[in-house]
Amino acid sequence: MQPAKNDRPSIRPSVTITDVAKRASVSKSTVSLVLQDSPLIARETAERVRQAAEALGYVYNRRAADLRRKSSNVIGIVINDLLNPFFAEMLVGMERRLVDAGYISLMAHTGERLDVQEKVLTSMREHNAAGLILCPAFNTPPEVLDAIRAAGTPLVVTVRPLGAGGFDFVGADHERGTRLATEHLIEQGHERIAFLGRIGGGPVYERRLAGYRRAMQTRRLAVPTEMIVDIALSREGGRDGVRQMLAMATKPTAAVCYNDIVAFGAMSELGERGLMVGRDFSLTGFDGVMASAHTNPPLTTVDVNPGELGKAAADALLERLAHPDARPVEYLAEPKLVVRQSSGRPS
Repeated sequence: MQPAKNDRPSIRPSVTITDVAKRASVSKSTVSLVLQDSPLIARETAERVRQAAEALGYVYNRRAADLRRKSSNVIGIVINDLLNPFFAEMLVGMERRLVDAGYISLMAHTGERLDVQEKVLTSMREHNAAGLILCPAFNTPPEVLDAIRAAGTPLVVTVRPLGAGGFDFVGADHERGTRLATEHLIEQGHERIAFLGRIGGGPVYERRLAGYRRAMQTRRLAVPTEMIVDIALSREGGRDGVRQMLAMATKPTAAVCYNDIVAFGAMSELGERGLMVGRDFSLTGFDGVMASAHTNPPLTTVDVNPGELGKAAADALLERLAHPDARPVEYLAEPKLVVRQSSGRPS
């Protein structure tokens, strides 16, 4: 006789680490650290997680966790803004070097979102990535590295430094780069020079702004507050910067742009207003993306060779994998000013 439908035993769904995290009001990475007896988690938080796990009947599969810790040939690459060709070119450089070394890349794009960044970093650790290369999103707290350190995953941070070190870093000499660009515009005869960037954009912004200020101060040129133009780091941000500059009572004749993307937007806005870049208004960019040589007119830029920067980041990670106990290293690309037609003398 077949049992009645209602008499069949119910199957209880498996409790996951996500369920424990929700009950304890913490992140999945925090639960993982508690289950691994990490000393990085506060005692009260750890106890709350354990109580939540016990209440839900969660059983930690330590054998599976041990299997995940075995080495793999996958490298996790977390990129903050693939809409910017700088990061796309850097990614190509990374992948080529890693493929040559026998690794495959697992890439994720965060779009400057901290919540997405946390999810993909956790996922990459769960998928047992042999190492991580991280281009941090804006306002990434240094504490995001704690879980990576606790898991023992080799890490290289690129472009935007985090905290006081303790990891390998690959970036560029941002201050020297914008100083070179500003000095070039001054030598062209410009005195009213603006800086277009995202105020409060973190250490890279601060260093690029410092290079601009140093060049202006060395030549005894004033930097009124309005000349530091706050914009989004995008093409539309560059357009907005031009609108702000042209509305000033004392208009600048040139601008140092935070990056090439901002410069591209500024060039478009100037062109639509009937102004010729390099004659009526001068611009410089920063990054040296390949498209900067093909704008109209070609863009003067600070070239840090993004493809080579990506290769340097991959090399740093490969070196870390080979020598896990070596001291952290810092690599800063030397910027090169590439002068083109966008930075002419004032009309």
